[in-house]
Amino acid sequence: MDTLNDLEAEIALCTACADRFAATETAHEPRPVVWFRAGTRILICGQAPGMRVHNSGRPFDDPSGNRLRDWMGIGRDTFYDRSRVAVLPMAFCFPGYDAKGADLPPPRLCADTWHSRIMARLDAVPLVLFVGGYAHRWHLERRFGVTETVAGWRDHAPASFPLPHPSWRNTAWLGKNTWFAADLLPALRARVKEVLND
Repeated sequence: MDTLNDLEAEIALCTACADRFAATETAHEPRPVVWFRAGTRILICGQAPGMRVHNSGRPFDDPSGNRLRDWMGIGRDTFYDRSRVAVLPMAFCFPGYDAKGADLPPPRLCADTWHSRIMARLDAVPLVLFVGGYAHRWHLERRFGVTETVAGWRDHAPASFPLPHPSWRNTAWLGKNTWFAADLLPALRARVKEVLND
């Protein structure tokens, strides 16, 4: 059986979507952003890297990451300590932009190829965050919208929390759904603190 280190090396060399990426408006090459380690305390199951993450090679190294870290109540040093926080996106590479400059969805091929293999080798992780609709549908098998999924967070806590994507595009959503900051975030921050200090 492959180890997590074996999988990390294999994913880092993956070019399965090279033709797909070459056909996007960005015409970029694959650059898998791999960020996990055995024994991690928090697993973030997200969507896919954006252009800034593609360039830096660090997950959530952008304004969305700043918002996510604020939601979690942790700083960059803790977030980028792989023994504490791992990131498993639905696609390891930046999917590119369409002709209108919008983010393309994560190619399902990536999750189909890697997710089950990685999840089978991760130790029991005390806290899992499902960030965004793609992660909700894959991991929680939810067939309804992000609002309803996140509103049902108590059904999953304290082992996991469904979250909206922390993109600036969701700023209006956050303003409309004030229960998210009032109820969910305090519970999330308390749980993050608990698992990191355990």
